[in-house]
Amino acid sequence: MNIYTSSLSIATSLPVSYQAKYMVELEFQVPTTFDPFAEANDNSAAAGGKEYVHIRIQQRNGKKSLTTVQGLKKEFSYDKILKDLKKEFCCNGTVVQDKELGKVIQLQGDQRKNVSNFLVKAAIVKKDQIKLHGFLKNWAWRSGVQCI
Repeated sequence: MNIYTSSLSIATSLPVSYQAKYMVELEFQVPTTFDPFAEANDNSAAAGGKEYVHIRIQQRNGKKSLTTVQGLKKEFSYDKILKDLKKEFCCNGTVVQDKELGKVIQLQGDQRKNVSNFLVKAAIVKKDQIKLHGFLKNWAWRSGVQCI
């Protein structure tokens, strides 16, 4: 019996009548590697017209973390948005230019909830266009923000 097979049929030395009555065929899925940036790089989502803003958390040393905001429209001034975010949340941050992802805003600490609320209040994006990535907290499902 191999645990990595895609489907597994359970067969024992029991008589056929017992096998038909009590045995069930189980299907297992092989675990695949998960890429959290796969949706962001997918061009088919952009063709659908629904652009998402991805807010992620990355763990640094120990308790330290970094919040990244990616997917804002190019017509916005990232520097002005960053300046307001830093002032509002009393944290440091920067704008990073990435080859594949474009401009990405980075903030110190876990600012996912704050950034999400700020972007909606400032009418930069709508609530249904925000995707939060990382570990799920209780506030996420109560506030109606889509989490991955």
